[in-house]
Amino acid sequence: MDDNGFDWGTFLRRWQDEWVPSEDEAMELEEGEMSLSDLAALGAPPASEAEVADAERRLGTRLPPSYRGFLLASNGWRLRDDSIYQLGAAHEIGWFGDPFGMTPMYRESLDERSTERKVLLAGMWERALQLETDSDMSYALLDPGDTDEHGEWALYVYKGWSGEYPARYPSFRAYMQRRYESFHAERARLPEFVNDTSRARDADVARAREEALSGRWEAARELLEVAWRYGRPGAWGMLRQLDVLSQGISGGGAFFGDLVADPRCADELVPVMALARVRDSRPHLGGLQFPLGAETDDAVRAAADAILDRVRDGSYRYAPDGDFGQAVAKAREAARWGDTDGAWRVVRAALPSWSPPAPGLLGPLGLLADPVLGPVVTRERGRELLATPRGGRAGVVPEPVPDLDPRGLSWLAESPRWNSALYGSYRCLWVEGVEPEALPGLVGQDAGAGLTAPPVRPAGWFPHDVRRQRDDSAPWEDRAVVEVGRTGSGWAFGFDPAAGVRGPGRLFVSPAAEASRGGGRAVVLWIRRGRDDLPALFHLSVAERGEELHAYTLRGTDVECSGAVPEALGPARVLGGADDTDRERRLLAALEEEFGLALPRHALAEGILPELTTRSWNRAPRKGEGFSYATISVGRPRP
Repeated sequence: MDDNGFDWGTFLRRWQDEWVPSEDEAMELEEGEMSLSDLAALGAPPASEAEVADAERRLGTRLPPSYRGFLLASNGWRLRDDSIYQLGAAHEIGWFGDPFGMTPMYRESLDERSTERKVLLAGMWERALQLETDSDMSYALLDPGDTDEHGEWALYVYKGWSGEYPARYPSFRAYMQRRYESFHAERARLPEFVNDTSRARDADVARAREEALSGRWEAARELLEVAWRYGRPGAWGMLRQLDVLSQGISGGGAFFGDLVADPRCADELVPVMALARVRDSRPHLGGLQFPLGAETDDAVRAAADAILDRVRDGSYRYAPDGDFGQAVAKAREAARWGDTDGAWRVVRAALPSWSPPAPGLLGPLGLLADPVLGPVVTRERGRELLATPRGGRAGVVPEPVPDLDPRGLSWLAESPRWNSALYGSYRCLWVEGVEPEALPGLVGQDAGAGLTAPPVRPAGWFPHDVRRQRDDSAPWEDRAVVEVGRTGSGWAFGFDPAAGVRGPGRLFVSPAAEASRGGGRAVVLWIRRGRDDLPALFHLSVAERGEELHAYTLRGTDVECSGAVPEALGPARVLGGADDTDRERRLLAALEEEFGLALPRHALAEGILPELTTRSWNRAPRKGEGFSYATISVGRPRP
């Protein structure tokens, strides 16, 4: 920070003129512990050039520009909003000398990977200049070894009671600016604390709101960051909205300040807070009250608890009013069956019609907590949302971000996400010309059962991470749990991304024939990637009107065929003379070409599709056929 041209006198006079007692100081005044004159006197008469020069001769160095300029404006300063209470005068400062032996401890932690900043910190203790004369076991240390191009020394504040690394400021001026902001933040809610600075920061908050709704969210964020450091009401809640939409929801909590106390904000903000809590996997949180981060009335608290319950069990649905709400419902229907790109296009087109239900709201945050639409709003799309004018504001509409789903099926061969070392297998059923809701009647385990909502999954899940409960199936049965959706070309599909079996065996019966009873074609694909102890396996079967047309299964180099397999799909052409990865890629490409098949990568990756438990993909053993299985239980050994 270049201190040239900075007017310390004006800055410090403004600070002094704006002073009013904080809540803690008012209590001290009331109890008679301090006098008003003692509290109100922040500064001191300026040091003379001779006094500063004397200090520099005594110390053997020229002081950095911003600290030198400060002393020439006020020879010391009282700070009561942090653990540093008093900055000394020129004749009171001196070398720190590392009286507590911090240097060896910090140097012991250094290694060849240590950053330059860590190396500087390790040496700071012995060479630092100590500025404070009164504190709560805390030290304000200027480091002549940590300098910038303007000759400024970094200032470190070390709180001896905290157990934390010292806080670093690039210069003395930067430190004082931060203390001035903290002075404002301490008093921001006091009704009598109104001055030119507070009014200017409040004007910045109002301007930031208009910038954000006009799509200029980065400019809005800069204004809000400053206003938040000054503690201005509303700044934190708006800033957090921009952060959540541009960076996504993380576990551990999301708070929006006093905005959450406004019932009009509940449908946009509370679901986001609830989702952050659900994603926080610490078990002990389940029995604790849902923290809202602000004082609220009983009605807001009850509504928040109800929203948390719906987010936790996956039943929450974002449902705003008006034209935007209608677009959200349409987008959810598209995303529900896998068309997340189409869903986003619907939402994006409707964004200008979104209006904030309360003045402090900047965007439709409730979208992020919807279990179907939330995964559609990626970080890139969140930033596109923020850059789109809304709430009746004018502005430049941003260029659309690219779609997420690649065409067809070939992406399956490129992504290892689907298969862990344990499973290494995936399978899929496509049925032509039927809606996804028809699949339970065609291949479902229970004739009257429908599709079920996907399980609520923690952040960072993989398909094989979600362990399903054991059911009442017989040992020989192989009931697939498939994610159900619809392709753009009119095929319903059921995809099992983590088939926990070794592949089609002796009892395997393809579900393609049963699935095709509706009159259209049905295609079954099963691929098991090979490993050292198990060869790769490829199965394809096609049926129409309840009859299997053709099928083949390739294990290693052995192939079993039935029916007249078209040349374009034949194992000799598609699977011959190639390594396993290339064979998988070629088979997927052939299915794309022959049937126009596809799968929605993003919807499958995010686990937003409904699920179906199918009938067994194995038949029962016939009379005289042997069948064996083993069950392994893991438990504590008996004494």
